[in-house]
Amino acid sequence: MSTVVLLLVTGIGLGALYFLVASGLSLIYGLMGVLNFAHGSFLTLGAFAGWEVARRLGPDTWTGFLLAMVVGTLAGAAVAALTELLLIRPLYNRHIEQVLVTVGLGLVTVALFEGVWGTDAIFISGPGWLAGTTELLGARIPNDRFLAIAVAVAVLAGLLLFLRHTRYGLVIRAGVENRAMVTALGIDVRRSFTLVFSIGGAAAGLGGVLASQYYGYVSAHLGATLLIFAFIVTVIGGLGSLGGAAVAALLVAVPQQFANYYLGVGDLIAVLALAVVLLVRPSGLMGAKA
Repeated sequence: MSTVVLLLVTGIGLGALYFLVASGLSLIYGLMGVLNFAHGSFLTLGAFAGWEVARRLGPDTWTGFLLAMVVGTLAGAAVAALTELLLIRPLYNRHIEQVLVTVGLGLVTVALFEGVWGTDAIFISGPGWLAGTTELLGARIPNDRFLAIAVAVAVLAGLLLFLRHTRYGLVIRAGVENRAMVTALGIDVRRSFTLVFSIGGAAAGLGGVLASQYYGYVSAHLGATLLIFAFIVTVIGGLGSLGGAAVAALLVAVPQQFANYYLGVGDLIAVLALAVVLLVRPSGLMGAKA
């Protein structure tokens, strides 16, 4: 029983990381129609930026870790905004060029990170509580899983409130539906789209800091690894659906944990789940039907 509880909770924690990355992908595609293959770079940069801050202030202190989360979030948001302004904005409605540019950016940034921080993984530590465990129904659950779950829930709630109950959220949703009309009203839709990219990058940067704590290391390939599963989650949940991304993150991560433990084929399970959803419901679990 304790093993099942451990796998279930750690699977939910892994799903929380998937959601933090997938939420940005889903938000950017759903509101802007952009498939951003460089999204993993925002995560990796956030992880490295957070690590640089934490190691200077003390990686084992809460001050260092909390400031690392803030800096990682800001780093992801800043580079995402620059990406939208310099690379994506000139290519709206040119989807092939968008894919080529973001794929190229993703490859270039991995090489850049390797040049700055090296090719080997850098093992890290955190505050004592995060390194400890909490007993739940006989299972010793790593505390960093609880933190990841709590942050993912807060991010989901914050994004939904922002989109539904703020002026900018309403402008973004209206701009997606009818950009010409919103522009005619004197509203700068482009600024709103930059904000969307920034929010997606911020979620990825925050996810990078938590992912480095989850895995115990930071490396130039951390974002690329998580990006694969984030895309799977985004497609299964339905492109553009935050709720779908949250549900799909759990449906992917939890079976993946059990399959890894009992069969050693967790990644295969995730790919099979994607194939089944694409065959049965190509629009995703909560995506709009074509």
